[in-house]
Formats: sequence, C-alpha cells, structure tokens
Amino acid sequence: MQFFLISDNMDTCIGMRMAGIDGVVVHERAETETALLNAAKREDIGIVLMTEKLVKLCTPLVDDLKLNRSRPLIVEIPDRHGNGRIKDTIARYVHDAIGIRIDR
Repeated sequence: MQFFLISDNMDTCIGMRMAGIDGVVVHERAETETALLNAAKREDIGIVLMTEKLVKLCTPLVDDLKLNRSRPLIVEIPDRHGNGRIKDTIARYVHDAIGIRIDR
C-alpha cells in the first residue's frame, strides 16, 4: 500500500515527493473532491494525506469516507497555512465515529 498526498501548496508536495510520496496540488473544492475520490478508487493507495485547508473544503466527503470505508485511511496534516488544531479534528472524529466526547 502506498501513501498519496492531496495538498494546497507546492512546498508540501515537493517535500513529500522527496520522501517518496506522490501527490497532487489542488485549490478548489471540486478539484479536492475529485482528487480524493480518485485516490479512494485506487487499490494501491492505503493512506491519503490531506492538508488542513483542503479537509475543511470538503469535510462532509472526508467524514463520509472515514466513517464508511475501511480504505484509504485519510490523515489530516498541518502545513504552513494550517492552524495546528489537529487535536480538535481527532476529537470530533472520535465523537462522530463512536459517540465518545474527548475533553481537552
């Protein structure tokens, strides 16, 4: 299984490519959803890395894929535009998935 990156900036894409992770750079909601759905269809992709900004653009689709499919695993990553609030995203995901609220 491979990693795949969906990013909103070239710097993140270049950095991940240097680590052997292929990806695409997108900016609009429709592009992001298309890239995510295409990645989800590929049998060789096991983990999709997405920047915070793009996850916010298509949160309903990301949540649907996380809750209703076992593959790919979608991991939100911070980038230079992100606010670093990954903990809040994880807490919301746990609450949505199993109904447990995690207090900070």
